[in-house]
This record gives sequence, structure tokens and C-alpha cells, in this order.
Amino acid sequence: MVAAIAYGFINTCLKSLVVEKYGEETWEKLRLQAEVQDTFMTFEVYKDDITVQLIEKACKMLDVPADKVLRQFGEYFFEFCKRSGYDHMLRTLGGNLCEFIENLDALHSYLSLSYQEMNAPSFRVEKNEDGSMHLHYYSDRRGLCHIVPGIIGAAALDFFNIDISMEIVNQTEEEERTGKKEHIVFLVTQKPVFSYKERKKLSSSPHYPADSEKQIENQLNKEDLEKADTVRDRGSPACPVKKSHWKAIRGIVALGKGKLLRRFDPVYPKSLWIDPKTFCNGLPFHMVFDKELKVKQAGVSIQKIVPGLQTMGICLDHYFSIIHPEVPFTISSIQKFINSQFVFQTRKEMMPESWKQRPMLELRGQMIWMESLQCMLYLCSPLLRSLYELEERQMHIADIAPHDVTRDLILLNQQRLAEMELSNQLERKKEELRILSKNLEEEKKKTETLLYSMLPQHVANQLKEGKRVEAGEFEECTILFSDVVTFTNICAECEPIQIVFMLNSMYLLFDRLTTVNNVYKVETIGDAYMVVGGVPVPVSSHADRVANFALGMIIAAKEVKNPISGNPIQIRVGIHSGPVLAGVVGEKMPRYCLFGDTVNTASRMESHGVPSKIHLSPSAYQCLKDKNFEITERGEIDVKGKGRMHTYFLIRNKTATEDEIMGRPVKESDSGHESVQSFEEGRIETMPSSHQPVMQAQPEKDQPPAIAVKYTDGPTDAQNSLKRRNQAKIADLTGKTYDSKSYGSLHGNQHSDDDPCPLNQERVDPATEEPQIRDVRSNFCGLL
Repeated sequence: MVAAIAYGFINTCLKSLVVEKYGEETWEKLRLQAEVQDTFMTFEVYKDDITVQLIEKACKMLDVPADKVLRQFGEYFFEFCKRSGYDHMLRTLGGNLCEFIENLDALHSYLSLSYQEMNAPSFRVEKNEDGSMHLHYYSDRRGLCHIVPGIIGAAALDFFNIDISMEIVNQTEEEERTGKKEHIVFLVTQKPVFSYKERKKLSSSPHYPADSEKQIENQLNKEDLEKADTVRDRGSPACPVKKSHWKAIRGIVALGKGKLLRRFDPVYPKSLWIDPKTFCNGLPFHMVFDKELKVKQAGVSIQKIVPGLQTMGICLDHYFSIIHPEVPFTISSIQKFINSQFVFQTRKEMMPESWKQRPMLELRGQMIWMESLQCMLYLCSPLLRSLYELEERQMHIADIAPHDVTRDLILLNQQRLAEMELSNQLERKKEELRILSKNLEEEKKKTETLLYSMLPQHVANQLKEGKRVEAGEFEECTILFSDVVTFTNICAECEPIQIVFMLNSMYLLFDRLTTVNNVYKVETIGDAYMVVGGVPVPVSSHADRVANFALGMIIAAKEVKNPISGNPIQIRVGIHSGPVLAGVVGEKMPRYCLFGDTVNTASRMESHGVPSKIHLSPSAYQCLKDKNFEITERGEIDVKGKGRMHTYFLIRNKTATEDEIMGRPVKESDSGHESVQSFEEGRIETMPSSHQPVMQAQPEKDQPPAIAVKYTDGPTDAQNSLKRRNQAKIADLTGKTYDSKSYGSLHGNQHSDDDPCPLNQERVDPATEEPQIRDVRSNFCGLL
């Protein structure tokens, strides 16, 4: 089972273990640290370094010793093999643990027909008088020996109800024909796992304390022997009673503690009733050799392939080499691995000329030591995996004895290889589809990111679903306009590309600030920039957000150079608070726009502003006057289309540093300073709010990530507002007219001389009434 280490099966098992025990995120971190792929093909060969790297990184990540990780992996690998269809194959290897281990090499030999690149370890068992045994483990791979106790322990507990302990008693490196091999000797001690009733029965006995496992085991064995002796002493009845077939079987099983014919004694003839000619024809692939490896006898088919064997007394190692197990070609080495299957390969230099152009023939079989003759019998068959290999060696099915299952094995394995190839192709296609699906998901996210930068997320989702998006009236919001001072003069004296570079660098900084303060960017036209707070998600801190955003704009503008003079550019900023109507207009390139006199007034605050100043309307001042902002009076001024207005200038945030205004990480030296991003709570969120629209423009690579501000919004949260939104439906806008000059974009809103629109209602104090949204169905909201 450990032999599949070079195939994707073992790495798939390791991934399954990590995902099942620790979750997908842990596997993702592990594979990234190990720098390996996410998926492994079952029948594809991978380097051992991948598995070793994964195990090393897992030990470091989980802070667990390597031997415990490998043992846990061995236990899980056994269960993984059972779930993968090898359960029945493993159960039939042997009737007890010793036989199970002795036949592991035979299992690896069978699996090598399908996994041709498999480099399998070898196992050898030595039984001890005290009931324990020594397990010899040979492998080319160093450092993975702790997998063996996990696998063997899980198999013993599952198949034979035996709890075993395995400890390493010797560890060496042996120089073999193909290089150094790791040789580990485990001492295996075993004891039965008793049922609850058996333990309770024995623990209640005064002669056998509950804490003496050895006494419990001896007691159970004694009881079993007494039962068996009672059955034997009864003898056979005078008149035999006819029993059914299954009763007889059950009786034998009960007598032998579950092993059929446990007391069976074979009968041998006095002489062998077969002549040498019949023996050599009936077993065409066999050889007999002595301690000096001199051939005494050989089957007819092997003589045909290796004519040199017709000369009796030649040395076997002149014509063959041992492929498996990888041991020296000596009698002592063969006797050491007597329970293993041996694979011989013919030597090319000793083959006839007609064979030298063909692939060398391999023989696989069993070694039997004949003590009376002091000779070794090698019963073997050709090791052929497919009909193609049979043709390559110019052999035929008829060359194999009819009783030899190699005939059927070749035909069955031919079908098995075809099924494996088909399974491999399906697995590759599945992996290609998984990668395509992953790439499609990434492209979908990019598309959604671009869409969310143009429309609010909930609006975009409704449009994607083909739903009608209704216009909503927001009774409380704050709108900001800004433009570049002397922008017309700059455009007249610069190349267009210089203007593009200047505006792009400025807008990148501004877009970053929208993430910091969680305000919605409506649009940009030329040098004009428009944002709104409290739309599309109503919040009570809309004025605070826009005010901090405006302060950040003034600071950011100093980083943008005038392409003519090389000096920092200057901007004008205007802010106004009030009600608006918001909705999606158009079917081609739909836009989320604002309508109402609030938009018009905010634009007037910007156009009547002062360079590098933030101009506040009376309503904006009312929202900010009791907050941590320094505000000065400007006095009464004439505002185009509005008449006389008493306006103000926003100077600074009293509790904020420049880094905090710009959303930069706070330095350790400033850790004692109260953060601007804790205006109400003193907390900083490292991630934007879930309602924050995704911006298309990204900050420059050398800029640190934006630190989003955590504002405290009172009971007028988005969920309450959206709930009221569904409750306050209005059929139409009867009795309300909207002036085209109040359209909340940047088209023509700097030169309106009309009177304020009817929507310019008296502002409601947020302390007395929560902002509401009323959905309005109207003709201008034609949707996708």
C-alpha cells in the first residue's frame, strides 16, 4: 500500500486528510507554502519531493512532530484505500496479521501490473516464541517509515480485531544492487481487543483484576481450550447422526476458533508418482538450483527461451538477475526473503541473437527450499502485463501452460489498462473543466467589480436578475461637488495627454478616499467630481462622511502637480445637505442619478467657493456644527438662482491627523493618539463596509491599503430604512414636478438660473426623525 507513493493517488489521499481534518483553508495555505498544485491525477507519476514537501510543511504549520503526522497519515491512508475499492482485496490477503503482512509484497506485485512505475517497499516477518514478531521494512525512500505503524495498526484493528504496538528496534542502511535501502526493524506486539461484556465479566471476577490484561487474555484462552477439550472428549456417537452441511461447517469453525481445519495433518505418498519428463512439461516455467546456484533442473519453455539452461550445472546468476526484491543473488539472501515473490530478468548478453533485439523476459514466482535435497525450487510464470508485451517478445498464449492463470491475467489486465486509460482521460477532462470553471468565476468577479463601480451593488444585482428598479426618495443625504481652479487655462496651454495624466492621478486619490469614508461616487465630468453620503444606503452619519472626504480631497490635491507651473493644483469644494430622488435612467449604459434641488444647491456651493476651501451651505452647517469639526463663518453671499445665503467654511477635524484623514495606517509612535477613524467608537475597520460600492480605479501599487473608517450610525441603519422602503410605496409622482436643471449629474448644473425645485422642502432634524426612503415609480426610471 505504501508503494503508490509515486502516483497521484497518495497525494490525493494526503489532500483529503488535510481537508477532512482541518478544512479547505488549511489545505490552501499548505499547498501554497509547499508550492504544489491543487489537484493530482490518480494514475499520473509525481516526484516524491512533492509528498515530502507537503508533509514537512504540514508539520511546521500544525506544530506536530513528523512521526505523529506520518502515523496519522498511515491510518487515514488505509481507510482511503478501503473507500477507493481495495477493501475486499486487502481483506483476502491473509487469515491473520502475519499472513497479511507476508502477502503485501504479492499485492504490490499485482498492483505493479497497472501502476508500472510503482517502486514498492518490501516486508519480511520473523515470528518470535513469545507471540510477538519482527517486521523488516525495506524501502528506497528515507524518513517515511512511520507510515507503516499507522497502516499496519489500522489493518490489524479493522480486519483481525487486534490492537498492536510497533516500535523501532533497529534502523540501518544496506547497500543493495540498486543502491542504498533503508532497513527498519519493528517489534510488533499484539493483544486481542475484548468486547465490553467480556471485559465486564472478567473484571467482576475476584481472581482476575480488571487492570491485568495478561490475566484476562490467559483466562479467555483457557476457557476456549476447555471448550475444545470437552468437544473432543465426547467422541463420536455409536450411531452417527446425519447433520446438515452448514451444521458441520459451523461445528468445525467453533472447534477451530474460527479457522477451518486447524488440526489438519497432510498425507504424503511414499514416492513421487510423476516422471521427470511429465513434470518438466507440466510446469514449463520452473527451475531447481543448489546452494552454489548451479541449475539442476528446468522446465521446457524456459529452456526454449534460454537455451543455456539445457546444460545442467551452469550458474543461474549468469543468465538471470533479481529484479525484486532488490537483494544480492545468493542463497542466503533468497532464504531471507523466502516469503516474497521473486522477479527474475534474463541477461541480454547471454540470450540468443534473435532475443537480443527484443525486451528481456521477466519471470515472477515463488521460492521453495527443499531441505532434504538442499536445493531451491523456483516455480514461476512469465511476467507479462498486456498482449502488446506478449507480442514484443514474440510469444503466444500457447507458450503458457493451460493451468497457469497468467493466461487469464494477461487478458484481464489488457482490459484493465484500457479502463485505466479511459479513467485517466476522464480525470484530465474533469480537471480541465475545473480550471475553466475557476477561470470563469474569476472573470465573473472582474465583471461584477466593473459593474459595481458603475452602479450600486443592490441596483446592479436587480438589473442582472431582470427586475424593475424603482426610484427612491432619500430625505437625508449630503452631496459634494468639486472642480479644479483655472482648469480652462490649464487645458489651453497643455497637451491633452498631460491633462489626462493630471486628472487620472487626482481621481485615483479621490477614489481611494471614497473607500476610506464609504461614500458613493456619482460621476465625474472633466475636472468636476461628485459624491454623495447617505445614498444609496441611508446612514445618519452622511454629513460626517462627506466632510471627512472633503478634508481628504484638499490634502490629496497637494500631491497633484500643475503640468504648466509644476505647483500643486487647487480645488474648490462645495457641500450641501437635503433630500434627493435617486434612480436608474436609460437602458444603454444605465446610470444611477440624483434629482432634486439639493443637487443644484450643492453645485452652487462649489461654483461660489474659494480655492482650497470647503464651502458649506446652511443645512450642511447644521449637520456638522455639533460634531468634532472646526467651522468658520463666511457670511451672507449672493448665490446664483438662490438669492442671499449665509454660508460657512469647513477648516479641519479637531480629533484627526492627516494620516487618519487619508486612511493611511497609523504609525506605532502615534498609537497613543486618539484615531480620527474612531469619531464615535475609537475603532478602525481594516475592510470596507459590505455596502461600499467597488471602485473601478485602483490606487497606485506603492500606496498602502486604505483603512476604512468605522462610523457609528444610530437607529437609522440601512436595514431599518430598507424595511420602511418596502412599506412606503407610491404609485406615481402626481403633484410633483422636477426641473431638468436639478438632474443629479454634472451636465449643465453649473449655470442654472431657475428657481428651486418643489422638492426643496424644509429639512427635518435627524435627531427627531429618522431618514426615510420612499420608492417612486416614474417614467424616467426605464429599466433593463
